[in-house]
Parts: sequence; C-alpha cells; structure tokens
Amino acid sequence: MKTALAIRHVAFEDLGSFAEPIAEAGFSIHYVEAGMQAIPAEAAEADLLIVLGGPIGVYQTEEYPFLSDEAALIRARLGRDAPTLGVCLGSQLMAAALGARVFPGGAGKEIGFAPITLTDVGRKSALAALVEPEADVLHWHGDTFDLPDSAVLLASSALYAHQAFAVGRRGLALQFHPEAETESLERWFIGHTAELGAAGVSIAGLRAAAAAVGPGLRERSRRFIARWLADIAK
Repeated sequence: MKTALAIRHVAFEDLGSFAEPIAEAGFSIHYVEAGMQAIPAEAAEADLLIVLGGPIGVYQTEEYPFLSDEAALIRARLGRDAPTLGVCLGSQLMAAALGARVFPGGAGKEIGFAPITLTDVGRKSALAALVEPEADVLHWHGDTFDLPDSAVLLASSALYAHQAFAVGRRGLALQFHPEAETESLERWFIGHTAELGAAGVSIAGLRAAAAAVGPGLRERSRRFIARWLADIAK
C-alpha cells in the first residue's frame, strides 16, 4: 500500500475532508506530530507528503527549530518532484523552501469564508473542482509569501494575490483551508480564540457561515483532492 505522511502542527488541524479520498486512492495515512516527534527517515520517500497548518510563522525557527527540518524535507522532495501538498503553514513552508520571502500580510488577518479566483492555469488544474459551482473557501492566516521563482500561480483572493501555486507536476501549495470540516471547526474556534479576539472576528458569525458554506465545500474539497491525486499519478 502507498504511504501518505501528514505533518500536523496542532491536533485539531488534520486532514479533514481530504482523509477519505486519500485513503480511497490507496494510501495508508500516518501523522507526524510536529515538535513532538522527529520527522522519520522514510518521510523523504513517502508516496505523498502533506504539510498541514498551524498558528506559528515560518520565520520562527529559533522558537520552533523543527520548522527548519520541515523546510529541508520539502526542498528535497520538490527538487525531485515527489508528491507534496502544503496547506496554510504548509504552503508558506513550501514557499520558504524554494527561497521566497514569507512575512506578515500587509492587509492583516484573512479569516473567514471568501472566494478565490483561479488563474488561467488554475482553471485547467484540479482546483477547478474546488470552485464549481461556487468559489468560497475557508481562509485563516496572517502571513503571506512572495511567489517562488520556480512556481506557477494558480489562485488569488481579494486580500492576497498568492493563494495557491504549483511546483513541477506534483507540488501544490494552498494558502487557504479546503480540508476544514464544519463539524470540526468548533475545535478551531476554541483553539484559536485569542487570535480571533485580537482580530475582531465574530465566532458566532464564523459558525453561521460554516453551517451555510461547509457542506458544499466538503463535497467540492473531496472532488478536488481526488482529482489532484489522479493527476499526479499520471
């Protein structure tokens, strides 16, 4: 069986709606808990690596030294076009691994459900399945990044131009969270309460938006990840 290794930075930010389609594609899923477990040697050769989100910054390597290990792993995998998916913090680590700058976004926190717009290349990619019939996804980040020289931009939002990029055929970075499921978001609301309060974000408003948008996003997310896995297997 193929192996999917997911690096998780906080317990409640997991594979979510991605998990079932990844398993259905023939992968055995294993989590590595960042900071608690060393990255295993087999991570370099895993059939699929997914680097998930978290509330820390790529540039905080003195406080969180394991970030340097993650960036090195990502750099090596992208260098040989090994299947690698980064979500939020994971996308920022991918950008940093490719030499791009990661920094606090000038437009402030982007938290909540809002559309993404695909580029011409993005519309021909698996992301097309994520924005049909609507384009709202969950955004939850304060940092952003410059587009790496070797990357191709796939998506933007009203606040931040760099929302998704591809590297080679099998590297994909997503600044937003298509994997987050409505029934799991209550853990996010609790775990990120300080961030939400500081940003002036209404938890009640987020909860209502999740109830309205979440079920449709889950189905589109599942179609998207299934299509991406099929595309990179070709």
